[in-house]
Amino acid sequence: MPQVSSIDRLPPDIKTQLQQLLQDPRVTQLGATAKINEILAADGHPERVSKSAVNRYSMQMAEVGEELRQSREIANMWIGKLGTAPEGNVGMLAIEIIKTMSFELAMVLKRGDMDSESAPGTIKMIKELALTCMRLEKSANDNMKREKEIRTQFAEEAAKTASETARAAGVSPDTVDRIWKEVLRMA
Repeated sequence: MPQVSSIDRLPPDIKTQLQQLLQDPRVTQLGATAKINEILAADGHPERVSKSAVNRYSMQMAEVGEELRQSREIANMWIGKLGTAPEGNVGMLAIEIIKTMSFELAMVLKRGDMDSESAPGTIKMIKELALTCMRLEKSANDNMKREKEIRTQFAEEAAKTASETARAAGVSPDTVDRIWKEVLRMA
């Protein structure tokens, strides 16, 4: 089992400060390292972070940031394409995204890039995401089915009312029958 990085052993509040320092373009990695080590010393923590640990962490943050940026670009592209599309297409997109995430997770696990502690949580998260997607798609299908039932019921009532009104006005039975069929066809 690989040794936990000195960055990952930092208290959460100090790790947050490191992240903020690394995001500030005015602060160098050396400056961030020195500042975090000052904070650790002031708080009485015996550990210190090395320049190489901060550099590795900064590179990881940059990589994650780039992946997030790419994901947002892809999502915006699909939203642009599917914004007015039926819900089923959006559901299919969500399923494809989950498949991609599952594949990428399998590759990460195969390469050994994820530690055994975080793997179960990540797998569980993808599983829950897939279940949520499945439930949302079922809900969308149920809504579409209910909408169709409402339209059909409304068309039947409209056809009945139109037929009764036409009969009362003395319209021929053939014309009343045509009106009935035309109104029902709209559903």
